[in-house]
Amino acid sequence: MDNIRRQFIKGGTALVAATSLYLLHDAGAQEELPQTKKRYALLHDETKCIGCNACAEACRLTNQVPQEVARLRIERTGPYGEFPDQYYRFTRVSCQHCEEAPCVNVCPTGAANIDRSTGIVSVNSWKCVGCQYCIAACPYHIRFINPVTHAADKCDFCKETNLREGKQPACVMACPTGALMFGDLEDPHSKIVAALNSQPVYRAKEDLGTHPKLFRIRAKAGEVSL
Repeated sequence: MDNIRRQFIKGGTALVAATSLYLLHDAGAQEELPQTKKRYALLHDETKCIGCNACAEACRLTNQVPQEVARLRIERTGPYGEFPDQYYRFTRVSCQHCEEAPCVNVCPTGAANIDRSTGIVSVNSWKCVGCQYCIAACPYHIRFINPVTHAADKCDFCKETNLREGKQPACVMACPTGALMFGDLEDPHSKIVAALNSQPVYRAKEDLGTHPKLFRIRAKAGEVSL
């Protein structure tokens, strides 16, 4: 009996010691890697967009998005004006990365969340139960159920692919006209902050109070002509 008891105490002591070491190690790791809060945003310059869909194809390839769905698409409207002075407008349709995200507020499992270190609205597919509450709540109608993962899906600024490798989002890298700009709103020296401060921009459905972080430079008549 004593022998069993000693073994039990010995095992318990070892477990406590191991747990303590783990906690110390974890605390140390957090001290070594301080969290730097960022607030990523995207600027779509509609005056430069030619509707080539290179951004959408790069997104699909990089993030392995099935053909029947899309995280990003370019919506073409027009032509406007009278022949021969007609033109089209190209609008990016993707997640707005709202700071007050309705999709996050309605998620019952926490699968939809805002990454507090980047401001990116994300989806944890392992937590998603496919209830589609987020799809119903999104005022921009950009979420969908991924037919492979059976979880809600959408643009995450390539958080799990290009950003993890220190690259720009795939759509930004693929754009042949430089119509897309990605950066940190918390960095006063970033190009995107300079761009936002130097020209008029707008955001979709601002009256809803969702504070989207997809900014747009409005297309002007004649910018992209037939």
